[in-house]
Amino acid sequence: MRLRALLDTDALGLRLLGGEDELDRAVRGVMTTDLRDPSRYLSGGELVLTGLAWRRDAADSDPFVRILAQAGVAALAAGEAELGDVPEDLVLACARHRLPLFAVHESVAFATITEHVVRQVSGERAGDLAAVVDRHRRMMTSGPAGGGPDVVLDLLGSDLDLRAWVLSPTGRLIAGSKVAGPALPAETCTRLAAEHLAASRTGRRGPHRVQLSGTTYSLFPIRSSGRSPQAARDVRETVLSDWLLAVEADAGDWPGERLDLLQGVTQLIAVERDRRDAARTVRRRLAQEVLELVQTGAAPAEIAARLRVAAPVLLPGLGAAPHWQVVVARVEWEGGRQVDGGQVAQSLLEEVLVDPLATGPEPSDRIAVAHTGDEAVALVPLPSVTAEHDGSEAGLLADSLLQAVREPLSAGLDDDGRLTLGVSAAVHSAEGLRGALEEARHARRVAAARTGRVCAAGHQELASHVLLLPFVPDDVRRAFTARLLDPLKDYDRRHRAELIPTLEAFLDCDGSWTRCATRLHLHVNTLRYRVGRIEQLTGRDLSRLEDKLDFFLALRMS
Repeated sequence: MRLRALLDTDALGLRLLGGEDELDRAVRGVMTTDLRDPSRYLSGGELVLTGLAWRRDAADSDPFVRILAQAGVAALAAGEAELGDVPEDLVLACARHRLPLFAVHESVAFATITEHVVRQVSGERAGDLAAVVDRHRRMMTSGPAGGGPDVVLDLLGSDLDLRAWVLSPTGRLIAGSKVAGPALPAETCTRLAAEHLAASRTGRRGPHRVQLSGTTYSLFPIRSSGRSPQAARDVRETVLSDWLLAVEADAGDWPGERLDLLQGVTQLIAVERDRRDAARTVRRRLAQEVLELVQTGAAPAEIAARLRVAAPVLLPGLGAAPHWQVVVARVEWEGGRQVDGGQVAQSLLEEVLVDPLATGPEPSDRIAVAHTGDEAVALVPLPSVTAEHDGSEAGLLADSLLQAVREPLSAGLDDDGRLTLGVSAAVHSAEGLRGALEEARHARRVAAARTGRVCAAGHQELASHVLLLPFVPDDVRRAFTARLLDPLKDYDRRHRAELIPTLEAFLDCDGSWTRCATRLHLHVNTLRYRVGRIEQLTGRDLSRLEDKLDFFLALRMS
C-alpha cells in the first residue's frame, strides 16, 4: 500500500501538509501514539497517528520527528481535534527530515484510518473477516455508537463460528461474545492468562495453544500502540500489561490466511485498549501532582486543593469529600538487566486496582497511579461512608487484592521477577497522606521480606515485631528459621505428624490447650503429645514467652 492511495481515499479526509515527493513510500502498518519517544515500538514502514499530546512547545517538534525519521516510518498524520491546525513548527520539522505529513480532520477518528490501513495491508488475505469488519466500522468509533471489542467478538461468533474473549494479563474478563454462550469461569480466565504469560516469557511467537478440561484454546497477544513482537527491547516491559484474545479453537491447523485474519482482529481491539489507556492520562497526571506535593512537604492546604480537583474525576457525582488510601507497588528483576520497573508496576497496579470496591456489573476505573523510579503509587478514593470509624478496617485489604491474580502474575514474572505491594490505612484529610504514603511503603518492605513472586502486606501487619523483619539480613533469617523449624519439618516429612500446623494453631490460640484441640479436632492428650514432641525436637519450652515469640517469628519468616 502506498501513501498516495491514502491521500486519494476521500473517506479518510487526509490533507497533505508536506512531502509530496515521498508519496510512493510503502505503508506496512499503523501506530497511534502520544509518547515523546515511541522508538521502541517502531519497526519501520508505519503510518504514525498522533493527537499531539506530546507537544508542549515548538521545541518538541524536531526531536519527535527526528526519532520517527530514524525509525524509518512511512509518514506522520497529526489530528486537529485538540489543537486545531497542525503547528507550523511540526510542518517545518517534517520538511527538514523529509517525512511526509498529513493533517487529520477532527471529524475523522484515528480508528477509521487504522481499520482502513489494516484491511488494505492485509490485501487478499483479509477474506471473510475483512468483510465483517467493513460492515461494522462502528466498533472502532469512540462515540456512543461504538460497541468496543464486544462487537467484533460477536461477529467472530456469528459469522465465523468462533467463540472468543478478551482477557487482561491478570485474567480479568474484559469482553466476550454474547453469542459465545455463558461467560468463561473466573478460574478458566485465570488459567488462560497464566498460560499466556508463561508462554510469552519464553519469547515464543503467538498464538499459544492451551488445553484446559478437554477444551483447546488459542491465545493471541493484543499489543497496544501497534507494536510488533520484535519492537519491545525486553519482553518483560510489556508482557505484564498486554491484553490477550482467547479463541476456543486449535489454531495449529489453521491456514496462514486465517491466522492473519485473527492478527488483524487483535490490531482492531488494540485501538480500544489505546483509547482506555488514553482515558487514564488525566488520572495519572493528578496522581503525579499529588505525589510530588506530598513528597516535597507541600502545605496541607495545597494538597487539599489538588484532592478537591481529583475527587470528581475519580468518583464522579460524589457528594462529600472521599477518604483515601495509598497503595505502593514495586517490580524488581534479578540479573541486573535494565527494565523500567516503575512503568511495569504502574500498569500492573492499574490492572490490580480496577474495580477494587465496586459491586455493580460494570468495571470501574477510578484509581490514579503515578510512578517514580522503580515504584508505583496509587491514590485510591473511598466513599466517605466506608470510613465512619477510625478507618482501620475500611477500604482495600492487601491479601484480597492479590488473591485472584497471584497465579498469572507469578507466571509472567517467571523466575527472575517479583511484585511486592503495600497498602495503607484510610485517611480522611490531606494531612494524613504523607503518613499514609510512608505506611504503604513500609508495608511493601514487609511484603518484600517474605518468600514468593507476588507478595502483599497491609497496615494491619505493621505490628512492632513485624517492623523489624524487613531489616534482618537474609542469611540471618534463614539460619534462625532453619535452626528452629527444620527439625520439625524433617519429622513431619518422615512421620506425617503435622507438627508445624500444630505449632501454628497452638500459637494462634495463645497457648490454650482446649481451644487449640477444638480447632484441630484432637483430644487434648494428643495435642499435649505433639507439643511435647515439638519441645523435645527443638529444645524449647512452649510455656515460656521467649520461646513462643521465637517460634512465632520463625514461622513468619519461613
